[in-house]
Amino acid sequence: MSLFEDTYLTLEQPAEGIFRDKGSKFVAYAYPFKDEAKLKDIIAELKALHPKARHHCWAYRLTPDRAVFRVNDDGEPSGTAGRPILNVLLSKNVTNILVVVVRYFGGTLLGVPGLINAYKSATQACLDEASIVERTVNDVYRVQFEYLQMNAVMRIVKDENISVLEQHFDNNCVLVVEMRQLQVEAVVGKLSQLEDVQVSYINTL
Repeated sequence: MSLFEDTYLTLEQPAEGIFRDKGSKFVAYAYPFKDEAKLKDIIAELKALHPKARHHCWAYRLTPDRAVFRVNDDGEPSGTAGRPILNVLLSKNVTNILVVVVRYFGGTLLGVPGLINAYKSATQACLDEASIVERTVNDVYRVQFEYLQMNAVMRIVKDENISVLEQHFDNNCVLVVEMRQLQVEAVVGKLSQLEDVQVSYINTL
């Protein structure tokens, strides 16, 4: 992701797709996915849903810059399942997504090319059904200021159309705000010019 790009493509809601070859059935499930800790629960749910399936192979991509990914072949020959799933995610340029492909063995060996094609095709069928949406990369900041600066701070927040996540108004006021990365330099610059206003970075969404 370049310095001037603050958007990414991801999944709006879970989706499913199916591919069949020589009696084997490949059922693909795609999920919006940001937390690696939830992977085990999702796999456990699918194993409970498909107790007779032979394999539960998966791949995921994380973070707006699309830098984090993992694959798992779950007993299939190395490189024939997780990597083809990931390659579809790469070609679709999507992130914050997990795809699990559940395989029912049909009795006929597909061979390495056949497996690669099956896991790729199941994933493609799933994402063809999915709703892919564009999201902005947002930063979260804490703004602390004296009560007397309330009007000036809130005017900037309104003018720049910034989302307020939390607010605490007292003698010392605190706002937790979310803004697109492309806005950050201008907004932080305006706020920092005000007297007794402190702006601190929290994290990226």
